[in-house]
Amino acid sequence: MIKKFKPINKAYKFRIYPNQEQQELIDKTIGCSRFIYNEFLTKTKEENYQSYTKYSRQLPQLKKEYEWLKEVDSIALQQSLKDLDRAFKNFFSGKYNYPKFKSKKSARQSYRTQKFIRSSGSTNIEIKDNYIKLPKLSWVKFVKSKKVKGKINNVTVSKSRAGKYYISINVRQILKTVVNNNQGELGLDLGIKDFLTTSNGEHIENPGHLSKYQDKLAKLQRRLARKEEGSNNWKKLKKKIAKVHEKIKNIRKDFLHKLSTRLTKENQLLVIEDLNVKGMLKNSKLAKHISDCAWNMFTTMLKYKGEWYDCIVHKVDMFFASSQTCNVCGTKNPKVKDLSVRTWTCSCGAAHNRDINAGKNLLKQGKLDLGIR
Repeated sequence: MIKKFKPINKAYKFRIYPNQEQQELIDKTIGCSRFIYNEFLTKTKEENYQSYTKYSRQLPQLKKEYEWLKEVDSIALQQSLKDLDRAFKNFFSGKYNYPKFKSKKSARQSYRTQKFIRSSGSTNIEIKDNYIKLPKLSWVKFVKSKKVKGKINNVTVSKSRAGKYYISINVRQILKTVVNNNQGELGLDLGIKDFLTTSNGEHIENPGHLSKYQDKLAKLQRRLARKEEGSNNWKKLKKKIAKVHEKIKNIRKDFLHKLSTRLTKENQLLVIEDLNVKGMLKNSKLAKHISDCAWNMFTTMLKYKGEWYDCIVHKVDMFFASSQTCNVCGTKNPKVKDLSVRTWTCSCGAAHNRDINAGKNLLKQGKLDLGIR
């Protein structure tokens, strides 16, 4: 048994309860941050993108032109420019599309502020009991469901479609992990009927988070259709629908976090298939179920938690025929392309469960890719 200590960046998310004045200031700061992002993105349409440094020097002049920008946290405006700078760097790398304008109607409404220590030794962000001190907002009450460990880097303040306010506290902390020499290796086959099937035969049932609330959502949507768009009753129903979707999202994330943490802590190697989720969503019959599974979110969690807990997470090429290939003799059975075929017997006599066989093949191929015997 080996103990390891490693520095990591981690985020703690909590719900906050700002008073009316603080709510108005949060909404205003979100709006101003969006304005700065869009204003300088417009500049890039007229001239080639310059740099964060050049644009940040133009902020004081912009504040003179628009007096209301002085009312909000100045660090949030700078961070908005940094977001734009990062968006252009991602675009220039060739991996992402050209940055888009931010909309007040988008699901994500937030701003980020940075922590710093003044010459006097005081700081602009600190936590005392269940209150957090934030620039311009002063002390805000929050639900402290767990202890915040580590040195605070920055805080993101967000507002959901349901009208709830949250903070995400990014910290730098030292993570202590215990590595056992006898930890396992697993191939993971993601699916819809079973969310996950491992190469050792474990089946993780798909919770079907969305389907459990489907009837409730349908009822609310029918009521919404009968209301006049933009009316007070229409807005109330929109908020009710947003609350149900938020509940589904939170339950889903909780399930994915717990499963990904367990798998990365218990194993030294996890092999998954590099799924083309975007292409799979074009299947109208399965799109809703695939979206509900949130495979991309799950694989992202496995990746960064694998780094935390010294677990290698490897993706096998999406064109690898994991379900169709016999893990014993390597014979390929094209009939297994039919998703209704759950069990089959190979010509060598080996009997297979479709998903377990896929998990075993993924593990074998992953070890081959990595040069592990």
